[in-house]
Order: sequence, then C-alpha cells, then structure tokens
Amino acid sequence: MKVGVARERLVGEKRVAATPESVSQLVRLGLAVSIESGAGAGAGHADAHYAEAGAEVVEALELPSVDILAHVRPIHPVTAASLQAGAVTVGLASPSTELPTVRALVDRRVTAFALELVPRISRAQSMDALTSQALVTGYRCVLEAAIRLPRFFPLYMTAAGTVPPAKVLVLGAGVAGLQAIGTAKRLGARVSANDIRPASADEVASMGGTFIHLDLASAESTAAAGGYARELSADRGALQRQLLAPHVAESDVLITTAAVPGRRAPLLVTRQMVAGMKPGSVVVDMAAESGGNVEGSVAGEDVEVATEDGMGHIIVVGLKDAASAMATDASRLYAKNVANFIELLVPSKDGVVQPDFEDAVVAGACLAHDGEVRHEPTAEALAVLTSTAAQNEGGTARGASSADETEEGAG
Repeated sequence: MKVGVARERLVGEKRVAATPESVSQLVRLGLAVSIESGAGAGAGHADAHYAEAGAEVVEALELPSVDILAHVRPIHPVTAASLQAGAVTVGLASPSTELPTVRALVDRRVTAFALELVPRISRAQSMDALTSQALVTGYRCVLEAAIRLPRFFPLYMTAAGTVPPAKVLVLGAGVAGLQAIGTAKRLGARVSANDIRPASADEVASMGGTFIHLDLASAESTAAAGGYARELSADRGALQRQLLAPHVAESDVLITTAAVPGRRAPLLVTRQMVAGMKPGSVVVDMAAESGGNVEGSVAGEDVEVATEDGMGHIIVVGLKDAASAMATDASRLYAKNVANFIELLVPSKDGVVQPDFEDAVVAGACLAHDGEVRHEPTAEALAVLTSTAAQNEGGTARGASSADETEEGAG
C-alpha cells in the first residue's frame, strides 16, 4: 500500500508530514512512500534524502493512487474528493472549522484520522501531535518576546551596576506554557505563571516558575477531558481578569498560551490591562490565530498599545505559524507522530492497513469512516450546517417562486 505526502499548500507553512527518518520507518512496515518534489524543502530536507531513505519522489502526487495521505494542515475539500474510496488520511484536521472537508471525506467514504483527537493517554504519547507542536510553539513565544524586549532577560552584576532580571508572566500551563516557563527560566528571567487548573501548580514549580494562586473558588470544574482546561463562565472570567491585572502590570513580558480545543480562545487580558504595563513591555499571544487571549491582538502582526499615561507603548505580538517558523524540528517531531500512528494501523507490519477500532487510540482519533462521522461533536456541527444550508436553499426557492408569481400577476 502507498503512503502519499504532498507539499503543504498553505502560504507560510514550511512543515512536512514525513522526514527521511520517518520514511525509513514506514518502509520497514512494508509500505511504499511517494513524496512530492520539494515537500521537505522548507524543513531542510532535499528530495535526494527522501530517495535515499526509500521514497519515490514525484513531481505531482496522484491522489487517486494513494492509500494513505499524510498531511500537516487540514486538507482541502477538493483534495478529499480526489481520494479513492476507502483511502486513509492522517494529519491535523481541525474538524470544527473544516466542515466542508469533513463532508467531502464522508461523501468519498474516506477513513480520516485527526491527530488532534488522539487520546491523551500514556500509550498514545508518541502520536500526540498537539503536544509535540505545542512544545515548539512555547519555545518560540519566548524567543519572540526576547528579541523585542529592550532589556536583558537575566540578572547581570557589573562594575557599572546591577541589571535586574526581567519579570515574565505566563498564562496557561499546558505543554506550550510549561515550555515557555522553562525557556524563559533558562534565559535567566524571573518567571511566574497562572492556570485555572490548581493541579498545574506543581508542574509550574517543576519548571522553575512561581505559581500565582487566584481565588476563583467555585463548584465549577476547571478541568475538561484529556487534561485540557475548561472555559470559565463569564462571571468567573471577569473575576480572573480582575485578579490578574496587578500581576500583568508588574511584568516586563506577558505570554498567553490558553486554549480550549475546538473553541475560540478565552479572553484573559483586556486592552486596559495591557495599557497598565510598563513602557517597552512585550505581550506575546500564542492563541492569536484562534481569536486571541489578549484583546486587540492580530495574528501575524505586532500591535502597539499606548500606556495609560501616554508616555510610551507596549508591543502585542500576535503569534502565527509559530511551529512552522521552526520547521526543521517541528517536522522532525510531527513526522514521527504521523509514522507512529500509521504503524498502529499496520499491526502485522506487512504493509496492509487494518485499523482496529477496538483500540482506544484508533477509535479516539477517528474522525470519519465508511461514510459516517465518528467524532460526535463534529457530527453534530455538520448536521447543523447541513440543516441550515437546506433551510437557506428552501427559503431562496420560495422567494424565487413568490417573485415569479408576483410578476405573473402583474402581467
């Protein structure tokens, strides 16, 4: 059976779903690998390296001949419709925002596995693409802040005087947040952090940060399935911002990493809170692409916010394509996630894909199979979209019919 890897079409995306190392792993499973010329160029992998690893390098991938399509970004509906019935896709699918693609996959009876749906259990850690890419993103957040901050991160004691360390505040202590804490700490900053999950305090401390405890006591749970944070209610969200405001004001660097899978990023920091920071401070919003944790952040842009006294400004960095900006190592990790997942689909190691839907990892990551959406939230969203579209079409048809009747009567 053939695994196909195409060049990523999204502008700015440099990652690739297979590296020469992961190709070797797939070939050992008895699979043939076909990779589009130039697919790995952005990640530092030449076509010749893929050929040496056992892949066939082609000018254009023939989708109807591919049995397994490995990808980074969600595929386009046209791509999904071009696959053969029964084909398998493995990659990030973003099902909540890519419903037309989900519909195309279902119509084509493609078996689609979304790596963001991989259960967060010990056995699946080597396939957890969200974790591997968050690791890269958290590291990148700190670098983006460091190059913009007009002062040092570490403490320096010199003959000319002492330079105090920068104060870094990280909001969100998931994988990306913990990596940001560790990176800022290694650069010598004084780091503090907050997360709505109290259990995160020990993890923050293990990375060298100081956990900020906020009095958000409530019967409302702050942890969702899989270890993710649950979005706060409006009242508790407002209280959280109020309690965070003085900590934000004291910081030289603020990094926000909070996200709720499949939902708009929660608002953690208002423009007023940003304006209360010192002139020259830097804010990096990792969640800018999904709506932003910081009011006014724009993905891919630096926005200046004037200080309260009007004597300076704060830079708000809307992070975009952070993992792609470090494509070599991001691809190294992601391609391994993909290869490990595909290996799970080839149990006999004879090159034949046989998904075992009794396996918790396989079943949990399955988005669509045999003409059905297997992920319940996506199935519900697709049903609503289909119903709305049908109602709109019906309304248009009725409107046209009424117009015809009016014209006929007028005649």
